Amino acid sequence: MASSSPSSTSNPDDGNNAEKHDPMMPNDQNVLQKHAAFFDRNHDGVVYPWETFQGFRSIGASLFMSTVAAAFINIGLSQKTRPGKFPSFLFPIEVKNIQKAKHGSDSGVYDSEGRFVLSKFEEIFGKHALTHPNALTSDELQEMLKSNRQPRNYTGWLASYAEWKVLYILCKDKNGLLHKDTVRAVYDGSLFERMEKDRASKKQKD
Repeated sequence: MASSSPSSTSNPDDGNNAEKHDPMMPNDQNVLQKHAAFFDRNHDGVVYPWETFQGFRSIGASLFMSTVAAAFINIGLSQKTRPGKFPSFLFPIEVKNIQKAKHGSDSGVYDSEGRFVLSKFEEIFGKHALTHPNALTSDELQEMLKSNRQPRNYTGWLASYAEWKVLYILCKDKNGLLHKDTVRAVYDGSLFERMEKDRASKKQKD
């Protein structure tokens, strides 16, 4: 497996310096792994469909969305993260190999090793946030997805559409805007952690 070096030792000018060191994470864990690790509910390095379901429920997704997401994600990514292993009907995803499951027609914000590419992230808003410089409208999001499509890469089209539409549904503001800081936080998984904590806090107050 190819892995990134920890952010504390990365070259600040290489475009991949957006990772922030998290003392709670293994030092060799790249940003994409951090994103996926949120769904590893028992922290054993493997994400099963029921953990994906639990993760989505914890951030406020409906039963239907959580069920569909668990099936779509685990069935689609499991074997890609388990190269050389016999397929499992439990559809586990190995977090350490999550970069092997990268699909085409995406934004390119994660590179082939799962590292965060700052220039690609800024490009999303520089090219497509035309109404508000730091937020995307629903139409602008759709235009971004269309611009990233690779010819006949239908699986990638579907995966990108599903990922971004779920993010938009869960995280748009009252004016229907998906903010830049929200999108930034989803790339390293910190958004999921914050949403889970906020939801748990609201439940305690109720």
